[in-house]
Amino acid sequence: MSALAQKEFDSVLEEYLALPETVKAELIDGEIYMMASPSRRHQEVLGTLFSAIFNHIKSNKGSCKVYPAPFSVKLEKDKDNYLEPDISVICDESKLTDAGCEGAPDWIVEIASPSDLRHDYIRKLNLYEEAGVREYWIVNPMEETVVVYLMEQEGLQLKHYTFTETVPSGIFEDFQVNFGELLGAE
Repeated sequence: MSALAQKEFDSVLEEYLALPETVKAELIDGEIYMMASPSRRHQEVLGTLFSAIFNHIKSNKGSCKVYPAPFSVKLEKDKDNYLEPDISVICDESKLTDAGCEGAPDWIVEIASPSDLRHDYIRKLNLYEEAGVREYWIVNPMEETVVVYLMEQEGLQLKHYTFTETVPSGIFEDFQVNFGELLGAE
């Protein structure tokens, strides 16, 4: 990176780090992406799924930690990409800092919104895969679908589910979600 490009990037990084905690934004490849306030349905899915994961870890006396947004994830130490996944599961506590997580979480869940579909399905997928995230779910409440990317086997495994199906977790053998039951039939 040229000195001028580095100076511009440092300026963007400084601007991002100075944002108030109440502002939801992500820094990806030197560009700040402001995030819209989530819908009520988004928050219902987030809260219910977070609770299910949290309760599973707690009841099994697991060592992993689960965090809902807002929670800052700096995917790789040598790159300045800061993301705010809707749900982050981290099983290596050495990655946790007072500011959030430094390094790839084991499992990330994004709850899709109409304004950020390309962001979740393409840009973040590539970043998460490159950083070493083991499992990535995109939950789409509008379509009532879940796309699961398992990234620790040979190559990327992709699985599609609907809210009427049971979605198994790849990192927790004994955890699965039936969104229809979890969220109640609407």
